[in-house]
Amino acid sequence: MDGRDLVRSVSVVGSRGAAQGFRTVRAAWRRRRIDAAGLPPRGAERARVPGEVRGAEPGPGGGVVRFGRSELRITVAVNGAVFWGWDGAGPEPSYALARSCPEADPRAVLEPDKDGGWRVVAERMTVAVSRHGAVQVCTPGGVMLRRDLPPRWWEPAGGGTVRWMQRSEVAADARFFGLGGRASGPRLRDGTYRLWNAGPGRASGPGGDPPHLTMPVQLVVADAGAHLVFHDSTWDGAVTLWEGEEGAGSGHDRAGRCETRMDGGPLRCWVMAGTPARVLHTWASLTGAPALPPAWALGHHLRWDRGGEQEVRRTVAAHQERGLPLDAVHLDVGHCEDGQVFTVDEERFPKLPVLAEELRRDGIRLVSVVDPAVKAAPGNAVHDSGSAVDAFVRDAAGRVVRGEARAGESVFPDFTRAPVRAWWGGLYAERLGQGFAGVWHDMDEPTSFTAFGETTLPRSARHALEGRGGDHREAHNVYALCMARAGYEGLRALSPQERPFLLSRSGWAGSQRYGGTWSGAAAAGWPGLRASLSLVLGLGLCGVPFSGPDVGGPGGDGAAELYLRWLQLAAYLPLLRTRAGRGGPWESGPGVVGHARLALLERRRLQPYFVTLAHLARRTGAPCVRPVWWRAPEDRALRDCEDAFLLGDCLLVAPVLEPGTDRRAVQLPRGRWYDTVTERAYEGPARVVVDAPPSRIPVFAHAGAVLPVRGERGAPELEVWAPERGRAGGGLVVPDAGDGWDEGGIERYVARRQGRRVVVVREREDGAAEPSRPVRVRGLG
Repeated sequence: MDGRDLVRSVSVVGSRGAAQGFRTVRAAWRRRRIDAAGLPPRGAERARVPGEVRGAEPGPGGGVVRFGRSELRITVAVNGAVFWGWDGAGPEPSYALARSCPEADPRAVLEPDKDGGWRVVAERMTVAVSRHGAVQVCTPGGVMLRRDLPPRWWEPAGGGTVRWMQRSEVAADARFFGLGGRASGPRLRDGTYRLWNAGPGRASGPGGDPPHLTMPVQLVVADAGAHLVFHDSTWDGAVTLWEGEEGAGSGHDRAGRCETRMDGGPLRCWVMAGTPARVLHTWASLTGAPALPPAWALGHHLRWDRGGEQEVRRTVAAHQERGLPLDAVHLDVGHCEDGQVFTVDEERFPKLPVLAEELRRDGIRLVSVVDPAVKAAPGNAVHDSGSAVDAFVRDAAGRVVRGEARAGESVFPDFTRAPVRAWWGGLYAERLGQGFAGVWHDMDEPTSFTAFGETTLPRSARHALEGRGGDHREAHNVYALCMARAGYEGLRALSPQERPFLLSRSGWAGSQRYGGTWSGAAAAGWPGLRASLSLVLGLGLCGVPFSGPDVGGPGGDGAAELYLRWLQLAAYLPLLRTRAGRGGPWESGPGVVGHARLALLERRRLQPYFVTLAHLARRTGAPCVRPVWWRAPEDRALRDCEDAFLLGDCLLVAPVLEPGTDRRAVQLPRGRWYDTVTERAYEGPARVVVDAPPSRIPVFAHAGAVLPVRGERGAPELEVWAPERGRAGGGLVVPDAGDGWDEGGIERYVARRQGRRVVVVREREDGAAEPSRPVRVRGLG
């Protein structure tokens, strides 16, 4: 027995109360006993490297290179992505791939290279393999993007899980992004980043690594171009980064470095290169198009976690009386009976379907929280039906694993089994029957509360893993992904005419196929505000375009200024969700309501633009929220800019991230940019200082931009920002028919400056046509 854990146990019982404290202590010791019996001791290990090259065997899109102690399989896919796997690893099975591995590109051929190595020449890159197993990725012009040194494996002498490590080098000017989005980012500095989805205990602030959602995806941006690398292993791991240094012309550049370590799983990865837009498009074609949220989901959401039906009605009425737009109310676990999933507290919500219908008539949807934990009690309908299909995770001895959750002692479905996903998806019929229009998954890492140690299932807990079999070490990071799949497919089957709305707190590569995410337990204060932006930007660069924070952090506490600045930022993020821990903006301090109204009304005005961005994200993989370097990744000053972002192609948003700020500096990319309030024009690239009064944050529109908005009377119109003289501009519009599956065609508009006039036409296959909606030109004054 560890003395420190005994001290923690006593402390927890004292701080949480006898009953709850005892349960978390019991869960912690039970978890430790299960792992002690179910995990084999690691013992002595021996290291291994590939050895010398022995030969090669060409195949479709590449081939196999054989070394003395390993072999390397390389395949170029038709979408331009390159796969390689060591020790015979292939691209499947994989939880990341949308369907199956894309076809090999027949034009790519494995051929001998200099110094006894081999290479594969593809359209977008050349992959060279040295005779000792180093893998180098170069642009078609021969400039190095990435060099992976020969890998190293550690094998237990008695057999078992093989650990591995891969060291890599990138250009000295390269910058790292991604890994699922990190609170200290979006640019990832020197340090170690763990790849293990964390449960409660650490808020998503700058020091809160790892977050609830991690993925081994890096986007690397350098002068020579961008590339994305994905190490397809779901095991616990870590990535250590060291940014490079340039020798100021002395020729003594120090390359950027990366070290990836995994506790298990195959050593296999995908690499794709090109412009950021091309890279994300290839990534989406590999891992799946982002789910398209219903149109209402791009409005203002309110998270509700106290009171009952009448309190919900009063809060909604308070928003309406103050002119604060509201599109959805999310009910937290307090609306469930004793925290049990798929139940309703009849005392607090005696007529929940009636409440849902009342709100829907006012254009407001109800959304329900859903936890994976199921109360372990006979007579609980979910527990009994799950037991009947053997749905719950078991330990190595065959016993159902029990943990501690919000409903008390609970069991957990094994979502890595298709029959379990089908059973779980059918349970959402109860939520739809109560009038809910969508769900948000919480505690899906999965979380099991403990007094000490990890707040999740035992690492030795057994999972089906689609019939392959394995334990929680391999299943943990994809547990939420599989739960999201179950929920999404269940909602689609139960309500086939409507697009599902689903949020997940946790996830992994490919989560975008089933819905969006929110930043989970955000840190309080201004660090949490800055972390919100970093997480959304990072997730977008990993292929998850629909995300956002809970405004104000846990409980919505904070000074009036902080709440307002957080709301102003979130008004320009894909998911806008405020938290009703303190009632509403009117309880955050004097003067907040008026400024909050302006932010929410501007969000409603821009909703057609958010709808267009969501449709384009589904078709192209491009994130809605983008770093300012997205337009010009070769601009090093922009690569280091972390306090502003692009919203699509048209807008640049510069939120206020520090207290006491009424003016701030903004780094503008090349071109002309208009302040959307004053309509003053600025020429980039430049660093400008602009006003940021409490009523708004600086927002700029790019010259020539054409974006869809709601007019003063709610009708759709085109907002056009005057192009520069002698230049043309334009924009894309995707009309949304509602919440169904019909996708309108893309409307393309071109704006040209003719003297003091701006002419806007719609481009069609049969020629140019007049716009089908009113046009409002701005920026001519």
